[in-house]
Amino acid sequence: MQCYCGSKKAFAECCEPIIDKRCAGSAEQLMRSRFSAYACARYDYILATYTPKKQQELTIAELAQSAENTTWLQLRVLDSQTTNTTASVEFIATYRMANEFWQMHECSSFEHIDGHWFYSEGKEGEQSGKLKPERNALCPCGSLKKFKKCCLS
Repeated sequence: MQCYCGSKKAFAECCEPIIDKRCAGSAEQLMRSRFSAYACARYDYILATYTPKKQQELTIAELAQSAENTTWLQLRVLDSQTTNTTASVEFIATYRMANEFWQMHECSSFEHIDGHWFYSEGKEGEQSGKLKPERNALCPCGSLKKFKKCCLS
């Protein structure tokens, strides 16, 4: 199975080992693995990769409830910048909820603490919102098929 993060690698060779071992080598790897964890409902990993302060404010049940009825479809990383202790990753994540397509455009901030990267916060970008694909446009699910021959049918 191809990885959810869009790397074109197999999930077992890409994000799955990062999720299982909780050891992302970069902020971008952490971003990609968090997207994959949402796609395969690994909320334990999502919680563990928030900054320690944020972890105290959330529960696995709250994360699962916030993602209920959401199918994560595609991740496009637009930019990634890293210093020694901080990083930012700008991305667009496409998802389906209640038979409608949406995208989340975000610039995420990360902190490097005790040798590990953690997600600290995200700022919503201007491209966030509901998608209204045309019949002959490529399907938002990332299949590379036309919308009318894929998810519209």
